[in-house]
Amino acid sequence: MLLENSMEVEGPWREVSRRTDGPEDGSTRVASRPPSSSLRAPSADVPSLCRSLPVSISPNRSKGGESQSSSMPSIPNPFPELCSPAHSPVPMGALLGQSTSSAGATHVVKVYGEDGRSRSLWVHAGTTARDVSRMLVQTAHCADQESWALIELHPALGLERCLEDHETVVEVQATWPLEGDNRLLFRKNYAKYEFFKKPMFFPEHMISDSADVNKGMTSSELIQNLLNSGSCPEIQGFLQVREPSRKAWKRFCFFLRRSGLYCSTKGSSKEPRHLQYVADLEDLNIYGVIDGRKLYGAPSDFTFCIKPSRNRARSRDMKLLCAENEQIRTCWTTAFRLFKYGKQLQCNYQLSQSIRLQEGAVRQGPKHSVTEASLVAMDFSGKAGGRVIENPKEAQHAEQEEGLAWRKKTALRYSLPNTCHGSRSTSIHQTQPWFHGGVSRGEAQRLIEEQGLVDGMFLIRDSQQHAKCFVLSLCYKLKTKHYLIIPCEEGGRNYYTMDDGVTLFIDLLQLVEFHQINRGILPVCLKHPCVCVAL
Repeated sequence: MLLENSMEVEGPWREVSRRTDGPEDGSTRVASRPPSSSLRAPSADVPSLCRSLPVSISPNRSKGGESQSSSMPSIPNPFPELCSPAHSPVPMGALLGQSTSSAGATHVVKVYGEDGRSRSLWVHAGTTARDVSRMLVQTAHCADQESWALIELHPALGLERCLEDHETVVEVQATWPLEGDNRLLFRKNYAKYEFFKKPMFFPEHMISDSADVNKGMTSSELIQNLLNSGSCPEIQGFLQVREPSRKAWKRFCFFLRRSGLYCSTKGSSKEPRHLQYVADLEDLNIYGVIDGRKLYGAPSDFTFCIKPSRNRARSRDMKLLCAENEQIRTCWTTAFRLFKYGKQLQCNYQLSQSIRLQEGAVRQGPKHSVTEASLVAMDFSGKAGGRVIENPKEAQHAEQEEGLAWRKKTALRYSLPNTCHGSRSTSIHQTQPWFHGGVSRGEAQRLIEEQGLVDGMFLIRDSQQHAKCFVLSLCYKLKTKHYLIIPCEEGGRNYYTMDDGVTLFIDLLQLVEFHQINRGILPVCLKHPCVCVAL
């Protein structure tokens, strides 16, 4: 439901934000005035009212110029000293004739798509980020429900973070400044639960060896130990930190524990007299920094920051940190989430997996495994049925033969006398969600980085340097690689290839489908398309 309505009230009012005795989400914006000021109506033809009377403001007026109440008549309040003292805020819901109880309160949430367009939704006070994402998936007619997320964006500060599925959207908006351009974005985030899928997510040098029980354990075992028993090792490492009220950056050794974040004032010493307390995990959020070099003079592009979660987003409340590479930054941000939410993250992940399985069951589509380890090469040329090809060289040879056979069968089908291949447009790829047209190389890398930097994420775009060519942008090991797709002609027919004509494809759709089950010259199969939807 869309809401486009605004109203201005004259008088010596100033807008503030504070918690009221109404909704517990803290999102209600209230208006307060100095004691000496008097309340005035929006127009001079409306008489002034006492503070003890309930006020109902409506944009519709009667012919006599009097304001019409939208929900209840103006009945004198018998207890003005209880609900409206001289210096207490007046809930905006009461001014609009709405109930201020948390059970029935509704709020408007405005969410933006990656194309800049927005959609406004009516939500209850307890609506979570998962609920809003599912609503937008249905209204935007998305092809799937997997990995969609809400992103909290602070453009002025260059901050963004992915909301956890259990976070209440109204409470998040209540922490935003009144005069600001903060917004919520709706987009894919494939890396949200990547640490549950990778057995070696945290590098060994970041796991502290202070506890003997943690020695020899893999990162996946440490994560399961954290979720099951609540005990966790220290996460340690060197980070660049921006000094307060200065533009200089200095290198310190940081330690992340359940009790909070600490830094050592003397190298990597863990002695209590050298450890300095930095922040409490329960009262902070961790954000990624966009363009940290330009905004804050960061020494690298892998900047993140921690900020108190219940305070307004102000630059003086931020603690800016900078890592050496993307892997270290991802590990630190993931460790903050694990230490803060713990078991809740596992519940969110399991629920998202169950939703994905339900979606697949409804569609009744083929069940493909998400891991390449379950895919094996088979030989069905014999009369006794299929056999598993165990020799790697033989499997690679079978893969090449399969690609050649696929091309021959397609060419034969298109050469039949009554075929309708002329009606099949060569621009069929333009309707696919993974095709992004004429975006630049840098824009393609930005889109892939924003949606998670997981192995197998890809998009196809027009080449800006070679006419009639395309580029496959693929994410592998936290880096984006680009492969040129060139058109070629063989036997009077046009094809596309990435390996100098060894494997030919009649269109880009066939190229993508082939590389979703065969790596070919790529380091990994195509798994996750980089998708942008319009709200």
